[in-house]
Amino acid sequence: MPVAAKRERPVYNPTILRWARERRGLDVEHVAEKLHQTAARVQAWENASEVPTVNQARALADLYERSFMEFFLDEPPTIKESIMVPDFRSHRRETIQREVVALKDIQYWAQAQRENALDLFEEAGDAIPSFPGTLFCTPATNPEDAARQSREAMDFTIESQLALKSSELNRFPTILRNRIERLGVLTLKNTSLREVGARGMCIAEFPIPVIVFGNEAPSAQAFTLAHELGHLALHQSGIISPLTASTTVIEAWCDKFAAAFLMPRAAVVGRAGVIPPQPAPYMPDAKVNELAAVFRVSPHAMLIRLVHLGYVLPAYYWSVKKPQFEQQEAEYKSFGRSEYYGTRFRNALGDLYTGLVMEAWSNGRITNHNAAQYMGIKNLQHLNDIRDHFG
Repeated sequence: MPVAAKRERPVYNPTILRWARERRGLDVEHVAEKLHQTAARVQAWENASEVPTVNQARALADLYERSFMEFFLDEPPTIKESIMVPDFRSHRRETIQREVVALKDIQYWAQAQRENALDLFEEAGDAIPSFPGTLFCTPATNPEDAARQSREAMDFTIESQLALKSSELNRFPTILRNRIERLGVLTLKNTSLREVGARGMCIAEFPIPVIVFGNEAPSAQAFTLAHELGHLALHQSGIISPLTASTTVIEAWCDKFAAAFLMPRAAVVGRAGVIPPQPAPYMPDAKVNELAAVFRVSPHAMLIRLVHLGYVLPAYYWSVKKPQFEQQEAEYKSFGRSEYYGTRFRNALGDLYTGLVMEAWSNGRITNHNAAQYMGIKNLQHLNDIRDHFG
């Protein structure tokens, strides 16, 4: 009986394996842990003394966020590196290479979606929406006035926000997101932001500026969206830090804008009572939680607003509540179940972008394959799911 020939493994370029790992800012030990291998074996793959299996090589490609086929190239590919938008994560005191690379990748992805949207508008022959010039301002602008003007431009009254039912709490970020998109803003969701200690990213390029937000609790997402709308009003791109009392002028203004947008002064006074002559040393959690539920925001955002308005001493927030809020936010996990297969693609790209793709596809301006590429979908069934559910 003939002996079956030994199956040879593909010949990967070990130099590319090392380049891909180092570009992600990962050390050998980290890669070994992720792939359940020894560090010595990962090192052996990179010095060509061993060859990874196809499954191992594909796992490396996924971890490094590179194409599997790049491992066969003679030399590393030329990559167009984005010029990073300003980083407002004031809590960062050191540069971590893998975070820098991850943020560059998120920004590159966001800019690619913006270019796609512009192409789709041109393909359809539709006018590209313009962000209202009346909303542009400077850090010297009163954030209360800017927030009120933004609500008027969006036709989104505080009364309609307060009228939301408790059961609609998780839908509030989606409602706000759709209102922002009406201003000609592309809103994208990228869960990787949370992994690099950021809650959002804003690319203030006009027309079609871009807001990217992460996988926070719904009430926190609403604050992030409003905060980044403030960045657009200032014409200021940036990487947004976790919610806190900000130390930079830009971030402090955007936090105040977001708070004024979601919790207008008159509405807060109408429910919390007249602002006292002297701030109170503390406010009971039950009261903060009650007000937060009324405005559909997080208790964290609500307390910061109460501090800004003079209801509570800042020391109570900084010394007592801030550590608690940060702990709760770090432990948040989303357990939502998708309504249909294409949900996550539509959620990531937003209805403005998804609508452009669906319209171009339905009108025969782009093929099934093109539509799937625009949406980042491999399975055409997911594309059909989105079309069937998109209203």
